[in-house]
Amino acid sequence: MNIQIFGTNKCFDTKKAMRYFSERRIKYQFVDMKQKGLSKGELHSVMQAVGGLEALLDEKGKDRDTLALIKYLSDEDKIEKLLENQHLLKTPVVRNGRKATVGYCPDVWNNWD
Repeated sequence: MNIQIFGTNKCFDTKKAMRYFSERRIKYQFVDMKQKGLSKGELHSVMQAVGGLEALLDEKGKDRDTLALIKYLSDEDKIEKLLENQHLLKTPVVRNGRKATVGYCPDVWNNWD
């Protein structure tokens, strides 16, 4: 497995995801989204794996204005705006090759080989 965890150090679910993989002695790479974030290619890959852009958006986020704006943009503009404002993504984003999840999903991770 080639696990990448995208999240922030303050996110409770990100910490739970890191603990999940650590407890099972599965190596992972943590990417702090406040410092680096997802590339455009990674974002497209995750979108395909989770079923689209809407599944990635954190509806409970603090930046409601930008979140509302994204809903009215064209698809390509949505992606650009999301790349600029990655704090609007649900965390953690966990990738294993072409597979990905958003949020804390141990039931899905158990089935990854």
